[in-house]
Amino acid sequence: MKVVQVLPALELGGVERGTLEVARGLVAAGHESIVVSAGGRLVEQLEREGSRHVQWGLGKKSLLTLLQVAGFRRWLAEEKPDIVHVRSRMPAWVVWLAWRKMDPATRPRFITTLHGMHSVNRYSAIMGKGERVIAVSETAKRYLLDNYPEVDPAKVTVIHRGIDPEEFPRGYQPTEEWKTRFFDECPQALNKHLICFPGRITRWKGHLDLVKVVATLSQQRQDFHVLIVGSDPKNKFIHEVKAAISAAGLNEYFSFLGTRSDMKELYAISDVMLSLTSTTAEAFGRTVVECLSIGTPVVGYAHGAVAETLGAIYPEGRAVTGDIPDIVRSIEGVFHKSKGVGLKNNPFVLDHMITSTLEIYSNYRM
Repeated sequence: MKVVQVLPALELGGVERGTLEVARGLVAAGHESIVVSAGGRLVEQLEREGSRHVQWGLGKKSLLTLLQVAGFRRWLAEEKPDIVHVRSRMPAWVVWLAWRKMDPATRPRFITTLHGMHSVNRYSAIMGKGERVIAVSETAKRYLLDNYPEVDPAKVTVIHRGIDPEEFPRGYQPTEEWKTRFFDECPQALNKHLICFPGRITRWKGHLDLVKVVATLSQQRQDFHVLIVGSDPKNKFIHEVKAAISAAGLNEYFSFLGTRSDMKELYAISDVMLSLTSTTAEAFGRTVVECLSIGTPVVGYAHGAVAETLGAIYPEGRAVTGDIPDIVRSIEGVFHKSKGVGLKNNPFVLDHMITSTLEIYSNYRM
């Protein structure tokens, strides 16, 4: 098969990572893999792993982007792929408008993946227009069918995102060199119970609830420290978070680490990871699965796909959404345990995701 995946750019993120994983799986199975994006730091890895990258900016949310429809239609006609697979709304509009006027007898199959619960409107409805639609969780599927009744449930398939258990092995520990370097950079975390809080610093990820958790927990004990991992894409909300921390007199409990490439090590040194998304639901809790795979407990609001994920592999980590005392009780419980988490059956693995995606490609190619 020849498969084209289309997304806005190849920077860091869950959509980008999933694109590379499927591309790698296609190449390993002997297929031709092409990715169309505006470029980014992951292009080198993509090409090194055997895929072809076509630089084409289709992700800008502007009516001017639709001027590229005719050009993309011509490109598809020249490339003659079996599958065109879109993963984001603006590129999906361009591809769909180009695709729908091609000859149905010769055009590629049009597949979409719903990676997130977007605002409900006509713009977002494009993600349900695929001939086949992949939802990354049961939560994402319910969102799609509840809000877009015109979507045929028979064409929607749930394929959970997956992690590589070998990349996040049970019981992993960082090297002494890494530990020395990290605690030299972050001495306030040394000899403390560590709470890991990964994710982009945006309002819906729950950072302000995290401040409330720390305020409550610090009244009971002071031997802990919070590692906030991630950055603020707009560099605005982070100032509100830091102001809330300062106003509560909690600066000593927090370290802002920014975007990191050593998540495996950070999960491993942490006593617990928190997931406090309570407004916009997560479509899939990748960090939850990564952390649990290593053996570090996760405590999170039972909301969206995090509830789905924890319910499947670590139900004791679920807490009542918005209930700060419940989160604190769960953290205290983790601190008093002497061993980590053991996962016997983890359905959220990379091999299953890739195999299931390639099966859809094979079953619905022309």
